[in-house]
Amino acid sequence: MTDARQDDSVTARPDPAALDERRAGDEIADLSARIAQANEDYHRKDAPVLSDAEYDALKHRLLALERAFPQLAHPDSPTQAVGAAPAEGFGKVTHAQRMMSLENGFSDADVTDFVARVRSFLGLRDGDLAFTAEPKIDGLSLSLRYEDGVLVQAATRGDGTVGENVTANARTIADIPHRLTGAPAILEVRGEVYMSHADFERLNAAEGGRVFANPRNAAAGSLRQIDPAVTASRPLRFFAYGWGQVSEPLADTQKGAVDRLAALGFQTNPLTRLCHDADQMLAVWAEIEQQRATLGYDIDGVVYKVNDLSYQARLGYRSTTPRWALAHKFPAETAWTRLDRIEIQVGRTGALSPVARLEPVTVGGVVVSNATLHNEDYIAGRDSSGAPIRDGRDIREGDWVKIYRAGDVIPKIADVDLSRRPEGSQPYRFPETCPECGSDAIREPGDSVRRCTGGLICPAQAIEKLKHFVSRGAFDVEGLGAKQIEMFFSDPLLPIREPADIFTLAERDARTIAKLKNRDGFGARSAEKLFAAIEDKRRIPLERLIFALGIRHVGEVAAGILARHFGTWDALIAAVDAAASEPAFAAADDKARRAALTDSPNWAELTSINGIGAVLVQSLVTTLTQDAERAGIDRLIAQVEVLPAAARQVRQTEISGKTLVFTGTLERMTRAEAKARAEAMGAKVAGSVSAKTDLLIAGPGAGSKAAKAAELGVAVIDEDEWLRIAGGT
Repeated sequence: MTDARQDDSVTARPDPAALDERRAGDEIADLSARIAQANEDYHRKDAPVLSDAEYDALKHRLLALERAFPQLAHPDSPTQAVGAAPAEGFGKVTHAQRMMSLENGFSDADVTDFVARVRSFLGLRDGDLAFTAEPKIDGLSLSLRYEDGVLVQAATRGDGTVGENVTANARTIADIPHRLTGAPAILEVRGEVYMSHADFERLNAAEGGRVFANPRNAAAGSLRQIDPAVTASRPLRFFAYGWGQVSEPLADTQKGAVDRLAALGFQTNPLTRLCHDADQMLAVWAEIEQQRATLGYDIDGVVYKVNDLSYQARLGYRSTTPRWALAHKFPAETAWTRLDRIEIQVGRTGALSPVARLEPVTVGGVVVSNATLHNEDYIAGRDSSGAPIRDGRDIREGDWVKIYRAGDVIPKIADVDLSRRPEGSQPYRFPETCPECGSDAIREPGDSVRRCTGGLICPAQAIEKLKHFVSRGAFDVEGLGAKQIEMFFSDPLLPIREPADIFTLAERDARTIAKLKNRDGFGARSAEKLFAAIEDKRRIPLERLIFALGIRHVGEVAAGILARHFGTWDALIAAVDAAASEPAFAAADDKARRAALTDSPNWAELTSINGIGAVLVQSLVTTLTQDAERAGIDRLIAQVEVLPAAARQVRQTEISGKTLVFTGTLERMTRAEAKARAEAMGAKVAGSVSAKTDLLIAGPGAGSKAAKAAELGVAVIDEDEWLRIAGGT
């Protein structure tokens, strides 16, 4: 608060012990209202009416009353905004509705394609289709849950499904209301916590120098303080832009819903615009980009969203992103620096990845000292087909190179300044043997990456697989990161050489004299915390297990698709074993093998899964049926409980649990929307007909799939019958 008027009346009030519960309750209500109004005057209106001393006296009096009458203290009391007892750590919160990521676009063509895809999905060739366009705040995503108008929970995005409970800290942010009037009974408000440029500079100055690298890091670190009083001392702000679970709709449109959030008391971005085509969207993007440097806070693009919420519902979601939104990123900032040397890192799949070690340089507010070089073709100045890139300029050690951050995240090299190339420099020679184990590093036809053939004997691959296994999207074992994995891998007494070893660590520690608590970097408490964190991960969702195995081509999205399709680990492994049992699977020639497997029912069980291709299936089956790899996985499975894939929230219908295939032309619903509708009704959608297909929906022009269905005795219906099942358009 700043100087305005002084009111000392609070100092003359009676001792709390002299009050009865009714009088204490009245005074608590009065003080809470006065402090809330003072916060409103100071933080939102920029017109304070209380001095700092008055404000502090009010809060001190309120705290004294709450201590004397704890039964009258409210969870959203102003005293909870600061001074809450520090917690041991943040609890986990499962989001009632998943916090999704956004698809990124980087060019005008990406925006045009986005609009075209939306129209195609909805079958809208003509007619108005509106979009909102708003700045994409570069901050920390936060979900606020209100019940009957009261803020009861705040959680970070986390992995989208589970986040950190930061309720006490969120209550310290002035832009976040503690109570709402006129809100739905249940309302989850989604938005971004950020820090303004001016506040960031003042914070760094107060901390004695450049303590924080950029406003986003400062905001994230401030929100995650164990002691809410520390968060309260940091100048955090909040923009609301969306919602999660609601007991009743906020509005019929995206713009209307955001306006409703503003009316409820949330800060929303005033630069949000309504657009009716790609040209208008791009014009708003250009306008906001021109204002970027003067906004006073960081943004990294513009987010477009379909305005009509009924269209959003029809468009639905992919596995991690909504089909109705696109983040159009700004061009990456660049800087020039010297490339000191090129190093080769060996990944979990054996890929030899070149990394540029740079003289540190600031790019977009972040100090960069490393950058990816992709592969040997990129270093040589050509693409995978041999065509020149950078006009054929290769990259050499000692070169001056232009650095940019792709999507404002991953540092990459854009160009080379040949005029500053050192005399006598030589082209970089990419290694043909693994720098870690000495095995041949080969490049298969059609592959842009050279890979180590050492497999399990290559320590780099083993370590990287373990690092991946404990990474955030996989088992996410707290206290067991990359540094600890490297330490345990080389430990002669308590080694971790494969995933199963993680879950026997406590048992082996109990049997050895050289206890973990006596090692450098550990003590009794940290050792016990690690053992407890490992124990906490013995129950693991199926999709996380699949991703954690580090199978080539199987990322988080594919792991989720496989988990939802098979439901259990036993069902997945049975399908894999069945596919591997096909005689053609052992064929040496890839093309011959794929051709022979095309008509195999066991192979089709995997390749017909919507979103799963033959290359991925080949990698999956090969990995899970290699003797050594399978034995290690079996040892892991014996140590953990694999939780079945969570059932999707779908309504029970006559097609729930059935496998459907669409073929031909649908005239009253696009193929994409039909597939999305079927999945929302609990069905599985496959790409090809097999003995496990339950129903074929055939439009005009149905060909080989219809013939295959007739051969196998699969039921076939037309679009009219499908619309009856699906409930129309």
